[in-house]
Amino acid sequence: MSTLPVTIAEIRNAAAAIAGAVVRTPTVLTPAISAMAGCTAFLKLETLQATGSFKERGALTKLLALSEAERRAGVVAMSAGNHAQGVAFHARRLGIPATIVMPEGTPFTKIDRTESLGATVLVRGDGLTAARRAADALAKERGLVLVHPYDDPAVIAGQGTIGLEMLADVPALDTLLVPVGGGGLISGIAVAAKTLKPEIEIIGVQAALYPAMERLCHAGSNAAAGGGATLAEGIAVTEPGRLTRRIVAALVADILLVDEPQIEEAVRLMVQRCRIVPEGAGAVAVAALLARPGRFHGRQVGLVVSGGNIDPRLLASILMRGLVRDGCLVRLRSELPDMPGALARVSGIIGAHGGNIVEVHHQRLFHDTSVKRAELDVVVETQNRRHVDTLIAALVAGGFPTRLLLSDADEEPSILAAP
Repeated sequence: MSTLPVTIAEIRNAAAAIAGAVVRTPTVLTPAISAMAGCTAFLKLETLQATGSFKERGALTKLLALSEAERRAGVVAMSAGNHAQGVAFHARRLGIPATIVMPEGTPFTKIDRTESLGATVLVRGDGLTAARRAADALAKERGLVLVHPYDDPAVIAGQGTIGLEMLADVPALDTLLVPVGGGGLISGIAVAAKTLKPEIEIIGVQAALYPAMERLCHAGSNAAAGGGATLAEGIAVTEPGRLTRRIVAALVADILLVDEPQIEEAVRLMVQRCRIVPEGAGAVAVAALLARPGRFHGRQVGLVVSGGNIDPRLLASILMRGLVRDGCLVRLRSELPDMPGALARVSGIIGAHGGNIVEVHHQRLFHDTSVKRAELDVVVETQNRRHVDTLIAALVAGGFPTRLLLSDADEEPSILAAP
């Protein structure tokens, strides 16, 4: 471990340097996730940082290491999200001019938030790689210090303070599950945790659409890997750092992949069962744990919830989709006679059996029904799937053939439940 680019001494120095300036976040037992996975699971809540992400730790460690001349000149960073806010927040606090290069297409809310923290934002390049080149060029042109999001010893050391805190809070931990993008977070945590407790197992988690570090570890490939729209955009990195890959290769036992449905379900479960709001990247450790409960059965598992900066509209969509999957929000199609009072009778049956109608669409023209009949689509709030079966049975018994529509594409004319 002595040959690695970051040491435990540097991580301890970082912890002392940033103490009081970043939140010393708690490591909390989660009974719900523990019961589901058959282990004892603890969550490290980096969602509680001022900017909602662990990125503050590494950014501040780097900023504090600058000379007076470097502070006066200022810093530049490339980021489309959490790293940008971490750098901007602490640079303003320290009086250091900060420029953040963001790629084209970055949501305006992220740009506005970063500017509100005191940074100058420049939009350059059609992606993160192009934005990184623009940041490098700007650093050379203006004599600015580049604050890399993950491939810098000071940044890695700052992230490693999480490992110190987790083992101080829960010394019995025998496994750590850590999100992986470029590798700065898991590298710092691995150095700290493996020094303090050599037998501990460090496991990384990546989004399946961006498996760069996993591919490097398992296949030895140096090629950039990944692409596509992912809920875990915070770890959507196509090429790991050169420093971080060395540390991961030496200290990390495995890299697991989770797909988009698993990430989405983890976000939903953490909100509904744990009352914790993570972003997609912040939920991947939980997603991996729940996808492979047998692997972690009976173990003491620490999971890093790396951030909570999720778009409220996206979160709302995830929660509503979860209600649909659970059978708590359903769309029913009923066939009814096209005559006065039929609609009232249908709504009366649904209401009498505890369903709450939230949307109605009455259709006469575009379905294969008799000219004297109509189809009624209703979106109904229900208790569970058994309640849905009860509603359908009641409607059928009332003379209204009814079926459950599973998706917008479910337009089959046949009646699945009939009197």
